[in-house]
Amino acid sequence: MNDQFSMAVHGGDTKFHDKFSESKFLTFIGAHEIFTVETWKAALVELIATGALMFTLTSCTIACLESHESDPKLLIPFAVFIIVFLFLIVIVPLSGGHMNPIFTFVAALKGIVTLSRALLYVLAQCIGSIIGFFVLKSVMEPKLAHTYSLGGCAIGDKGQGSSINAQDVLLLEFSCTLLVLFVGITLAFDKKRSKELGFPMVCFVVAASLALAVFLSLTVTRRPGYAGAGLNPARCLGSALLHGGSLWNGHWIFWVGPFLACIIYYSVSISLPKKGLNWVDGEYDIFNLAMGFCGTIPNTSVLNDLP
Repeated sequence: MNDQFSMAVHGGDTKFHDKFSESKFLTFIGAHEIFTVETWKAALVELIATGALMFTLTSCTIACLESHESDPKLLIPFAVFIIVFLFLIVIVPLSGGHMNPIFTFVAALKGIVTLSRALLYVLAQCIGSIIGFFVLKSVMEPKLAHTYSLGGCAIGDKGQGSSINAQDVLLLEFSCTLLVLFVGITLAFDKKRSKELGFPMVCFVVAASLALAVFLSLTVTRRPGYAGAGLNPARCLGSALLHGGSLWNGHWIFWVGPFLACIIYYSVSISLPKKGLNWVDGEYDIFNLAMGFCGTIPNTSVLNDLP
């Protein structure tokens, strides 16, 4: 009788423990957000905004390349800055203004969004990119689409031989993404500094960091067949699905490079200074230090700090 009672009690404890663990896991991934209307509204905003961003960015980029400027690649960073800045100003208050799996992944790592919301956002961004490139391909002149590979992420044709190897592209994708994260996202995800600078300035810095990364990848490499850093895996996926061909050559790089940069950035960001640099009023001036040690100038504030 006692054995049966003990088994019943322990069996109940096991079931309770399993239910508790399951509930804790669902809370951890934010499963409750899947059943809220606001989450789906935000995901829909991400879908529409990403599609519109892909359509606008790609159209303006190809227009810059088709212009009669001596070096049209210098125009592209300015176009990227203006377009991204305008989209951020409008979309950030609605859904967070990610429009990029990289930003969503970092936000999930830092706990700013739940894993469930992050998955919905990434899915919405990929679908939005496909829709944006579908509209672009439908209205674009076929000759332009073929010449510029629909504005996708390209590193050269396998059959003709690429002028840049996969290792270099991976390194460049990693470096440019890390630059954007370190300069733009560090500020954007810092509540105190964002409040001090103001919302427009934060959008300005994020857009400028993206434009800077585009400028570096386009002007420094100058390799035929290389379209520059992708900086947005959803953009690379949408163009590759709609155009195909050489865009699938090394497509994995435009996913692996940015996500590696996200992991490295997150690892570094955990140990970034929280309070910042504490400025002192000239107490450790190098001239005063030297004179103080020589006995010429009595620098008591410095000597008191020495062991």
